Amino acid sequence: MKLWFPALVAMTILVFALMTPFRAPAAPPAHNAPTAANAVPHPAAANPLPEPHPEIREVIEALRRARAHMEHAAHDFGGHRVDALHASDEAIRQLQLCLKYDRD
Repeated sequence: MKLWFPALVAMTILVFALMTPFRAPAAPPAHNAPTAANAVPHPAAANPLPEPHPEIREVIEALRRARAHMEHAAHDFGGHRVDALHASDEAIRQLQLCLKYDRD
Protein backbone atom coordinates (compact mmCIF):
# COMPACT_ATOMS: atom_id res chain seq x y z
CA MET A 1 0.00 0.00 0.00
CA LYS A 2 2.83 2.39 0.75
CA LEU A 3 4.48 1.72 -2.64
CA TRP A 4 2.09 3.91 -4.57
CA PHE A 5 4.17 7.08 -4.13
CA PRO A 6 7.48 5.60 -5.45
CA ALA A 7 5.52 3.96 -8.27
CA LEU A 8 3.92 7.32 -9.14
CA VAL A 9 7.35 9.03 -9.13
CA ALA A 10 8.85 6.28 -11.32
CA MET A 11 5.92 6.48 -13.76
CA THR A 12 6.23 10.29 -13.95
CA ILE A 13 9.95 10.04 -14.69
CA LEU A 14 9.30 7.41 -17.36
CA VAL A 15 6.62 9.55 -19.02
CA PHE A 16 8.88 12.60 -19.11
CA ALA A 17 11.79 10.53 -20.40
CA LEU A 18 9.67 9.18 -23.26
CA MET A 19 8.40 12.66 -24.12
CA THR A 20 11.88 14.14 -24.35
CA PRO A 21 12.97 14.36 -27.98
CA PHE A 22 16.33 12.89 -28.78
CA ARG A 23 18.02 14.30 -31.83
CA ALA A 24 20.96 13.09 -33.82
CA PRO A 25 23.55 15.67 -34.85
CA ALA A 26 22.80 17.26 -38.21
CA ALA A 27 26.35 16.80 -39.46
CA PRO A 28 29.27 14.63 -38.45
CA PRO A 29 31.88 16.26 -36.22
CA ALA A 30 34.47 18.32 -38.03
CA HIS A 31 37.28 15.91 -37.18
CA ASN A 32 35.57 13.23 -39.35
CA ALA A 33 35.13 15.51 -42.37
CA PRO A 34 37.23 14.57 -45.42
CA THR A 35 40.13 16.86 -46.17
CA ALA A 36 40.81 18.29 -49.59
CA ALA A 37 43.66 15.82 -50.08
CA ASN A 38 41.58 12.66 -49.62
CA ALA A 39 38.20 13.93 -50.84
CA VAL A 40 36.63 12.14 -53.81
CA PRO A 41 36.43 14.49 -56.79
CA HIS A 42 33.02 15.28 -58.25
CA PRO A 43 32.50 13.64 -61.67
CA ALA A 44 31.70 17.00 -63.24
CA ALA A 45 35.04 18.35 -62.03
CA ALA A 46 36.93 15.71 -64.00
CA ASN A 47 35.14 16.59 -67.25
CA PRO A 48 34.72 20.36 -67.54
CA LEU A 49 32.76 20.09 -70.81
CA PRO A 50 29.31 18.58 -70.36
CA GLU A 51 27.96 16.08 -72.83
CA PRO A 52 26.03 17.97 -75.50
CA HIS A 53 22.28 17.56 -75.22
CA PRO A 54 22.05 14.75 -72.62
CA GLU A 55 18.25 15.03 -72.58
CA ILE A 56 18.00 14.21 -76.29
CA ARG A 57 20.28 11.21 -75.83
CA GLU A 58 18.14 10.02 -72.91
CA VAL A 59 14.98 10.35 -75.03
CA ILE A 60 16.55 8.31 -77.83
CA GLU A 61 17.40 5.53 -75.37
CA ALA A 62 13.91 5.67 -73.85
CA LEU A 63 12.35 5.42 -77.31
CA ARG A 64 14.56 2.46 -78.16
CA ARG A 65 13.50 0.69 -74.94
CA ALA A 66 9.82 1.43 -75.58
CA ARG A 67 10.16 0.23 -79.17
CA ALA A 68 11.77 -3.03 -78.04
CA HIS A 69 8.96 -3.51 -75.52
CA MET A 70 6.29 -2.96 -78.17
CA GLU A 71 8.08 -5.16 -80.66
CA HIS A 72 8.27 -8.12 -78.26
CA ALA A 73 4.87 -7.60 -76.62
CA ALA A 74 2.31 -10.42 -76.65
CA HIS A 75 -0.55 -8.24 -77.92
CA ASP A 76 -0.98 -5.60 -80.61
CA PHE A 77 -2.10 -2.68 -78.41
CA GLY A 78 -5.53 -2.45 -80.01
CA GLY A 79 -4.12 -2.51 -83.51
CA HIS A 80 -1.80 0.47 -82.93
CA ARG A 81 1.47 -1.41 -82.45
CA VAL A 82 2.66 -1.18 -86.06
CA ASP A 83 1.90 2.55 -86.25
CA ALA A 84 3.63 3.12 -82.91
CA LEU A 85 6.72 1.22 -84.09
CA HIS A 86 6.88 3.35 -87.25
CA ALA A 87 6.37 6.55 -85.25
CA SER A 88 9.10 5.51 -82.80
CA ASP A 89 11.50 4.81 -85.67
CA GLU A 90 10.77 8.21 -87.18
CA ALA A 91 11.18 9.98 -83.84
CA ILE A 92 14.54 8.28 -83.24
CA ARG A 93 15.65 9.20 -86.77
CA GLN A 94 14.65 12.84 -86.29
CA LEU A 95 16.44 13.08 -82.93
CA GLN A 96 19.60 11.57 -84.40
CA LEU A 97 19.43 14.17 -87.19
CA CYS A 98 19.15 16.89 -84.52
CA LEU A 99 22.32 15.65 -82.85
CA LYS A 100 24.10 15.35 -86.20
CA TYR A 101 23.05 18.87 -87.19
CA ASP A 102 24.45 20.22 -83.91
CA ARG A 103 27.87 18.64 -84.61
CA ASP A 104 28.13 20.19 -88.07
